[in-house]
Amino acid sequence: MKIIPLKEGNFSASKTKDFTLLTEENFNTVPGIKMPFLIITENDYILLDAGIGWENEDGNPVIEGILAKENIRPEQITKLLLSHLHKDHIEGAIRSTEDGFEAAFPNAEIYIQKRELDFALENMGNPSFDFNILEQLIQLPHIVWMNGDKGKITDEISYEVVGGHTPFMQVFWIRENEETVFYGADDLPQASYLKYHLAYKSDFDGKKAMKLRIEWEKEAIENRWKILLYHDLTKAVIEPCKEKKMV
Repeated sequence: MKIIPLKEGNFSASKTKDFTLLTEENFNTVPGIKMPFLIITENDYILLDAGIGWENEDGNPVIEGILAKENIRPEQITKLLLSHLHKDHIEGAIRSTEDGFEAAFPNAEIYIQKRELDFALENMGNPSFDFNILEQLIQLPHIVWMNGDKGKITDEISYEVVGGHTPFMQVFWIRENEETVFYGADDLPQASYLKYHLAYKSDFDGKKAMKLRIEWEKEAIENRWKILLYHDLTKAVIEPCKEKKMV
């Protein structure tokens, strides 16, 4: 199994969830990072969330540039697993063209939790969602609508709807050759969330997310998970060990 972090950059977010790329000139705000992950297994190229589709100075998506350096084309992605539908996790799934919108990863099956979509549509006006992008996303081909609370997508990929950050957010495990990768998305976005047991007001149910993190850390230590961090400024992957040191 190969893990490739797809770091789009460091950003600040306004109250209306508009993102600004941080540079040396404006790095005095509280930063956050957007880092989808590509997991390559024997059978699949798996994208965990899609980022915000940030473009470089040439107008090309940053993620495509990272993939190109790894000699990977967008057409090679076979699965896009969406944890939830906040704008910074889905906007990179589509691209705008002269003829309208199209899938950024045209051959990928896109896995979306149906109840998460229903929640989003019940909250029109919530700045965490980009409803224009969301409307285009759900019209793409190859969407797999998920309704279960937990289960397997393939023999290697399992999921569970856990809530916390959003009511129906889902997390994923990818297992191959006795190696386990865990993606907790915005329930576990930074390594510091394991160090400080706090309930965050930015979560739909902060107490539930906190409880989940405590359980996941215990399981990660016992089963030697590698944990992927979507919003951490310094670490992309951590592996908690029995001494609770991050390596």
